[in-house]
Amino acid sequence: MENSDIIAPKIPFYAALLYREFRSYLGMRFFFTFAYQMQAVIIGFHIYELTNDKLALGLIGLCEAIPAISIALYGGYVADKSEKRGLLLKIFSGVFLCTVIMLIVTTKSMHAYVSASYIVPIMYLMIFGIGVARGFFSPAVFSLMAQIVPKKLYPNSSTWNSSSWQAASILGPAAGGIIYGYYGITVTYYVIITFVFISLVCIFFLKSHPPTFIPKESIAKSLTEGVQFVFKNKMMLGAMSLDLFSVFFGGAVALLPVFAKDILHVGSEGLGLMRAAASTGAVVTMLSMTVISPMNKPWRNLLIAVTGFGISIICYGLSKNFYLTLAFLFMEGAFDSVSVIIRSTIMQLLTPDEMRGRVSAVNTMFIGSSNEIGAFESGLTAKLMRTVPAVVFGGGMTILVAGITYLKTKSLIRLSLQEINEQKA
Repeated sequence: MENSDIIAPKIPFYAALLYREFRSYLGMRFFFTFAYQMQAVIIGFHIYELTNDKLALGLIGLCEAIPAISIALYGGYVADKSEKRGLLLKIFSGVFLCTVIMLIVTTKSMHAYVSASYIVPIMYLMIFGIGVARGFFSPAVFSLMAQIVPKKLYPNSSTWNSSSWQAASILGPAAGGIIYGYYGITVTYYVIITFVFISLVCIFFLKSHPPTFIPKESIAKSLTEGVQFVFKNKMMLGAMSLDLFSVFFGGAVALLPVFAKDILHVGSEGLGLMRAAASTGAVVTMLSMTVISPMNKPWRNLLIAVTGFGISIICYGLSKNFYLTLAFLFMEGAFDSVSVIIRSTIMQLLTPDEMRGRVSAVNTMFIGSSNEIGAFESGLTAKLMRTVPAVVFGGGMTILVAGITYLKTKSLIRLSLQEINEQKA
């Protein structure tokens, strides 16, 4: 196949949206992410109100990361050999059940009979269940997207996919914080359940695609193939490793409830706006990238974006003004979105169709759960060295990681998108 078949110049910014199934896919991602982000805001604020413990915030991320990482490789294997629509229906049904249970245990009547010492562990258990679902979800949606748009539209579809996710990440936290502040946690959970159900309905509008991979060897060998593929590809491994360590040390978003409640004194409504600010920066940047692509020198732009991400974290940690904090969070999201687009495009281009689920599973182990593990790191360091120093430390380590990566990968700085694609040959 010629490179021109994969990387087409001058593709209209709306090209991927012309595919009806891709629009259904975006709807599924949007409504699920909206509900997920609402839940992330109110879980953090609610648990911090019940415990007043910064480490408890970190444990939220750990409860989700442990199952997501543990099951990721098997989830990728299942995604490759399964029909994607049926698999997604099972995944979303599991998330729906966990959310209903969280609704039940957070009602006022439940608080009247059960103490926080029992409610919080149940919440952690349901978060663990959602983490299990995530171990299958990421490989399934990654491999599905490659089946509903042609290869020449991978960069465009990746941008729209990430933009949809970020748009929901703007509206979800803001809605969660406001509804929680005015109407309480029970009403908020009813809204969350509604949007999870809508995302479940969207799956029925997807076509049934046959599996791209029929296993002919043992599960262990199949899983090993995915890991070996990633570790043999210098560009893919480098992108995953860079994002792993930068997100791990830059997981200070987990401490936003502390800033909202104890430092900036803006309550759950302010917390929702703070969570939304980063996503607003991301979606504005991603929409601009449908016109101005960062893929002319992707590795150079990736390193610049990660450095900017670290600087923004430091500024947000030091800020004592709510509106300045919103501005720094906006910048953080903007820089992060550049790295997301670059990394996802590289993965789509370099991954063979029959290995997409397993490669995405490796990506989940590197990156998808590094947010949650980074949240635990932030919660732990905040407990040990106080909140602001912990955030500044995380931002400084992110910049250090970008610097070390630059020194180790200078040969990749000059590569264009076309040259990256040629690496898979």
